[in-house]
Amino acid sequence: MLSSAIVGREEIPWRIRHLLSVESGLNDGLALPAVLVFLAIVDGTQTEYGALALELVGRVALGVAVPLVVNLLIRINFLRATPLYAALTPVAIACIIFGVSSLTGANLYLAAFSAGITIASAMPEVRDAFIEFGDYAAEIVKLLALFVFGALISPALLADVNGWGYLFAVLTLVVARPVAVETALIGSKLPWEERATAAWFGPKGFASVLYGLLVLEGGHPDSAHLFHIIVVAISLSIIAHSSTDVPIARWFARREARERQATNSSG
Repeated sequence: MLSSAIVGREEIPWRIRHLLSVESGLNDGLALPAVLVFLAIVDGTQTEYGALALELVGRVALGVAVPLVVNLLIRINFLRATPLYAALTPVAIACIIFGVSSLTGANLYLAAFSAGITIASAMPEVRDAFIEFGDYAAEIVKLLALFVFGALISPALLADVNGWGYLFAVLTLVVARPVAVETALIGSKLPWEERATAAWFGPKGFASVLYGLLVLEGGHPDSAHLFHIIVVAISLSIIAHSSTDVPIARWFARREARERQATNSSG
């Protein structure tokens, strides 16, 4: 979410924008099972790991099955949507998954993530029809989410986090992600400035808020305090990344201009 400001800037090399975009799309759903497992472990009650694993698999299966069934149905001539409403097919799929998840108690986030991957890979016509509408809808939802998130921040909430909590939030921003990304990109042969950009800008936004709410609703005795630390970490990320995206984009623009000038001079 927070990486969208840098992903949308053409001054940034395409491969970095593509890398951050792919990461933003993948890590939210891939991290969710781990979050759910850890929440189940720290819940304090006895955890049935077999049932938990079956539940996770069932949620993924729901997100895969619904789009595939809809894909089969829309191939029938009298059920095919007109071009005007073809872009709303993913919305219909989302409504079906929401209804089924509500009735069965399945985790909506994991099912929705699986459905998104299935639509993108198995339903290219629907995916392409939804792109323009989906981009606008996603940005509106993100802005609303940020507005709601900002409304939750209060002096009392920030005061509940001690110095160690703030230190943890800073370390997640300047140590945890940069070290992890730099390690993952060791064999990429990318220039250091591009690796540093990918390591600095991370999609710490909407998904992080959702995970924080899951922690808050998890029932752990320290869930409220943990949520407050998550709020601090996300707030610092918003301030730091929103303050550096324009200068970094301008730096890459100047670098490209110098390289173009050098090429023209040598030619």
